Amino acid sequence: MAFTRAELAGYRGGTIPDLLGDDVRLLFAGINPGLLTVATQSHFGRRGNRFYPALFRAGIVDRLIDASGGFDPADVAHLEARGVGITSLVAKATARADELTTEELRAGATALAGRVARIRPRVVALLGITAYRAAFDRPKAVVGRQPDRLAGAILWVVPNPSGLNAHATADSLASAYAEAAVAAGMDLYPR
Repeated sequence: MAFTRAELAGYRGGTIPDLLGDDVRLLFAGINPGLLTVATQSHFGRRGNRFYPALFRAGIVDRLIDASGGFDPADVAHLEARGVGITSLVAKATARADELTTEELRAGATALAGRVARIRPRVVALLGITAYRAAFDRPKAVVGRQPDRLAGAILWVVPNPSGLNAHATADSLASAYAEAAVAAGMDLYPR
C-alpha cells in the first residue's frame, strides 16, 4: 500500500485497536502509533521498522512478520497464540513520537496502567526509555527490568525499534525483547 504524504496526514490523531488475545503474557507497549500504522491498521506497520525482525531474532515468533501492508490473519493468530499483545502508551497517531507532550505521556501512563490491570499480562515491555522517563516521572531510569510493577505486571523498558533509535541494533533489540519474554515465562524458538 502506498500513501501520499497528504493521505498520511489525514491519519493524524487516528487510533488502532490493541492486538490482544485471550491470554496475553507479554504486552509490548509502543509510544504511540505512527500515521502509516493507523493507515494500515497494523502495529509497527512501517516497512523497515525493526520490531518484527527483533521478535523473530529473539525467538519470540517462528516467522518474520511483515505488517507493512496490513496484518496477515495467520500472523495475528500466531502472536495471540504465543501470548504476545501490542498496545500503545498514547493512543493517538503522530508523524513522530517526539510530537507528544509530557502531559500526554503522563496521561498515557495512567491509561496504560488501567489496561494492564484489565489484561493482566505477566510482563509489560515499554518500547522507549525517553518516553518511559517522562511518562512515569522516572528521570534516571535505565533500560531493563524496572524496580516498580505496573498494575501487578513486571515492567521492562526495552529499546524502541524505530529507525530513529539508530544506536540500537537488530541484535540488541532481540536480546532485550528475549529477556522480557523469558521473564514472562515464554519458551523461545531456537535461533
